[in-house]
Amino acid sequence: MSNPFVRIVEPLDPKEPLKKFFNLSKLEDVRYARLPFSIRILLEAAIRNCDEFLVKKGDVENILNWKVMQHKNVEVPFKPARVILQDFTGVPAVVDFAAMRDAVKKLGGDPEKINPICPADLVIDHSIQVDFNRQSDSLQKNQDLEFERNKERFEFLKWGSRAFKNLRIIPPGSGIIHQVNLEYLARVVMDQDGYYYPDSVVGTDSHTTMIDGLGVLGWGVGGIEAEAVMLGQPISMVLPEVVGYKLVGNPQPLVTSTDIVLTITKHLRQVGVVGKFVEFFGPGVAQLSIADRATIANMCPEYGATAAYFPVDDISIGYLIQTGRDKEKVMCTKSYLEAVGMLRDFKNSSQDPDFTQVVELDLHTVVPCCSGPKRPQDKVAVSDMKKDFETCLGAKQGFKGFQIAPDRHNSIVKFNFEGCDFELAHGSVVIAAITSCTNTSNPSVMLGAGLLAKKAVEAGLTVKPYIKTSLSPGSGVVTYYLRESGVMRYLSQLGFDVVGYGCMTCIGNSGPLPESVVEAITQGDLVAVGVLSGNRNFEGRVHPNTRANYLASPPLVIAYAIAGTIRIDFEKEPLGINASGKKIFLKDVWPTRNEIQAVERQFVIPGMFKEVYQKIETVNKSWNALDAPSDKLYTWNPKSTYIKSPPFFDGLTLALQTPKTIEDAYVLLSFGDSVTTDHISPAGNIARNSPAARYLTSRGLTPREFNSYGSRRGNDAVMARGTFANIRLVNKFIDKQGPQTIHFPSGEILDVFDAAERYKQAGHPLIVLAGKEYGAGSSRDWAAKGPFLLGVKAVLAESYERIHRSNLVGMGVIPLQYLPGEDAGTLGLTGRERYTIIIPEKLKPQMNVQIKLDTGKTFQAIMRFDTDVELTYFHNGGILNYMIRKMAS
Repeated sequence: MSNPFVRIVEPLDPKEPLKKFFNLSKLEDVRYARLPFSIRILLEAAIRNCDEFLVKKGDVENILNWKVMQHKNVEVPFKPARVILQDFTGVPAVVDFAAMRDAVKKLGGDPEKINPICPADLVIDHSIQVDFNRQSDSLQKNQDLEFERNKERFEFLKWGSRAFKNLRIIPPGSGIIHQVNLEYLARVVMDQDGYYYPDSVVGTDSHTTMIDGLGVLGWGVGGIEAEAVMLGQPISMVLPEVVGYKLVGNPQPLVTSTDIVLTITKHLRQVGVVGKFVEFFGPGVAQLSIADRATIANMCPEYGATAAYFPVDDISIGYLIQTGRDKEKVMCTKSYLEAVGMLRDFKNSSQDPDFTQVVELDLHTVVPCCSGPKRPQDKVAVSDMKKDFETCLGAKQGFKGFQIAPDRHNSIVKFNFEGCDFELAHGSVVIAAITSCTNTSNPSVMLGAGLLAKKAVEAGLTVKPYIKTSLSPGSGVVTYYLRESGVMRYLSQLGFDVVGYGCMTCIGNSGPLPESVVEAITQGDLVAVGVLSGNRNFEGRVHPNTRANYLASPPLVIAYAIAGTIRIDFEKEPLGINASGKKIFLKDVWPTRNEIQAVERQFVIPGMFKEVYQKIETVNKSWNALDAPSDKLYTWNPKSTYIKSPPFFDGLTLALQTPKTIEDAYVLLSFGDSVTTDHISPAGNIARNSPAARYLTSRGLTPREFNSYGSRRGNDAVMARGTFANIRLVNKFIDKQGPQTIHFPSGEILDVFDAAERYKQAGHPLIVLAGKEYGAGSSRDWAAKGPFLLGVKAVLAESYERIHRSNLVGMGVIPLQYLPGEDAGTLGLTGRERYTIIIPEKLKPQMNVQIKLDTGKTFQAIMRFDTDVELTYFHNGGILNYMIRKMAS
């Protein structure tokens, strides 16, 4: 059927009649001008894609009537303009695509129908590790080792770029996915197939929201959901409430964008924005650069919202020109946005739309701060850091406690490093990393770090040699302006050499610490510290030996590295004492905002962006030299330990199977609150005593060749064994941290994978019990695929992180939620019972289901299939099975 809104299509420029757009102002509906700008983008996509099949006129009306329908839990479709992937999530996506082609062929269909319809970019940025640092050739050595470890994965991705249409690969060494998206990939307005329309994107990384800072609506989705979008399916979402976040005032001179985002993160956690859009407005927004806005939008997952949107304004348009975008296209972008009422003037309050609720922050009240020691929302003012850490030392084990006995708070362990004697104590900094697109995309904080390094070196300060320092920029542009401005050599003198272009320490690719440092930490059972300019600091993520990890701005990362400890009051205690015996305080070396802005104006110029990005797809010689087949069906290598055909589609038929009641399930694990996807499916190092290590050893590999879990996401045999393998896992069945559980039939304590295998061999289904925010953290499809392969049929939790719940649905694992006011404690559940979950024949979204225990107790829980589309996926055994049946038939 033709689009019923074709009447509002017209050329943007009468001189170019073939370049058209849907002119939303021609709707002549007063409700449009009152919609939040983020909802206007959902509306435009619904109007443009309206076919009365996937998108209906009723969907358009629901979005247009947002002010009323936002409270009705109504489902709407959304077809994003683009999909973006990184390699940790991208490799399993391409593996799934390859396996889906095989499955379609087996079912008698055309395998080439499995092909991205929606344009997709895959940026390889998660594979490089900080193996070498503090050396002038660290970058080259780390990149060489990256290719040595990941050659097979990279060859597979190169095959994917040839075998699948609409899939572009950005080679390793180019930068971090979200910074590359911000500086290069984002269009703001699409010009495709004869139409102009707003750029929008979903990505297989939760920090896809960073692009919201430029006015491109985007958020993270599960890898499984992204694959469906790539195949042309709309996202089915509940029409969100939109919280208006009003910014007023001007930041104080010493405050950075990092301080602002950590303040907003804590504030919005308290407000409660899970499942909602946040849209920024007010005169304070005009005081923020696009880099500042992107930093704030980047940490959207940490405050729990779906998106953190900054509408496009003249500063956004200026950023497109600054980053080397084509000026003619930029002017066309502005013309389009003006025509459809999507260009914002933050100083003009008459443009303020309706919001679900409004909260406000005066930027002048923000103070320098960090967040930690275990969660990004736990903000601590820099002036309180010493006192707060010392309180955490003795506090009960938890998010703000390490339960160290009082008589051990001042323990000191002496050790030798490279022939010199040093001391470590609780609070000693052993990792200091300027890392992550959250901050490396922002010239003001990066140049601020460089200028602080310059002043510190000139004042005679140094960083202790055993501290693992590193600088991993989000793009080559950063290195360019740090070098041109003259501050790079001072960063290097303090140990902050460029070690690679990728996520690195922020995602746990921090590499090994010196053995003598690890021995000292272990000997003293010390709470050692990592300080990083990242967005996540969950326990066990950054490094196994740093129990406390703090998020901080790049200048503060350097400051704490120089101090060597988190137990310092910068206002009263010196950073260090130079060779002349002079005390140097932080205030003596901290650059002013005027100093930073002067350097930024001089050295961050369009020519840099053009020079770096015009050769981004061809500059990596190692990538260019990779040989990859061009066959449309992938030839699986049975000897491979990286790429393996997954078993998800084994035995799949065109006929649907009726969902069955889950009978007498055992509880595999019982958790408390805030179990993250890092706990469920770690991305970091593979422990030598783990089931995954035993498997790789059996395949002839040595520990040096294990690589990380993240790099082996193309191999289900490794990833199933790596499920719940985080060494910091807290399972209520076990009285200590670790990836183990009780196998109840035998009473044995086993590694989680081994226990699951025993249950599977005996034909016993499994469930997982959890508290609040189950699946928080990174978008990680293996956090759903792994439990599925272990035989987990359902999870019963108090609440879920949005993306993880979607991933469970995508794999056919039932997300169950306790009724309001109930939890394992109120119901008296120990987890040692056996659970029968009654699945009725007729299902509806968010219905209650009955759960019977072998003790005779019964209770109800909410089945968190939130939409009819999700129920369709469940009936098919998951979203990928649904797509295969659709393509094969």
